Amino acid sequence: MAIETMPFLHSSPALLVEALADCPPHAIKEFIGSWEDLPVDAYLKGGASYRQRRYGRFRLANQQLVPAGPTVFEQSAEVNALFGGVERHFEPIVGAVASSAVLRNIVLTFLDHLPGEIDRATAGIGVHQIRIIAGRDESSMPAPEGVHEDGHDFVAQVLINREGVVGGESQLYDRDKQPIFRTTLLEPFESIVIADGRVFHGVSAIAPAEDADRGVRDMMLIDFFPLAD
Repeated sequence: MAIETMPFLHSSPALLVEALADCPPHAIKEFIGSWEDLPVDAYLKGGASYRQRRYGRFRLANQQLVPAGPTVFEQSAEVNALFGGVERHFEPIVGAVASSAVLRNIVLTFLDHLPGEIDRATAGIGVHQIRIIAGRDESSMPAPEGVHEDGHDFVAQVLINREGVVGGESQLYDRDKQPIFRTTLLEPFESIVIADGRVFHGVSAIAPAEDADRGVRDMMLIDFFPLAD
């Protein structure tokens, strides 16, 4: 009889720090610094500008990430009531980031630590760079969809940077939407990987810290899904 795994894995930064041990410090610094160059997410409602984003779509070939088709990002209305059915065309991840050993090592590490199985030979890999800006003049919701699922097999959520903010609690729920886990990602490279079809997830709003007028929460999301033939 198969033993069912937990539907998520919460990891300290040590998991990815070890994965990046052979990457030069300047390469890691440049990777993190690329979050300073994200365009505004044009699909937010009401002209909101607090979310910035880039997106790339890849597959594995000889343990390397290679582009995999158009970078349009689309979810069904069944899994995303707010943006479902809309073809979202985000600016692509810049070449130096997409081809970096940093990104490759992170993706390969999560493939080794999924809460379930996926065929690497046919897996699609979607990478989102997201910055949420917390200001005094507009609400800053990391997940404006509320409690939701993404429609993938697995999703990795990685904190890249968090500065001058409070809030941003990550929340997981079972299929009856009963809470099963919550934590606030605080340290760079701290992560959560979820089996998307087995849980719902959400993130609470962020706001500037008491001594700040502005703050940021930088995240990388990595989707794992079967590529269409």
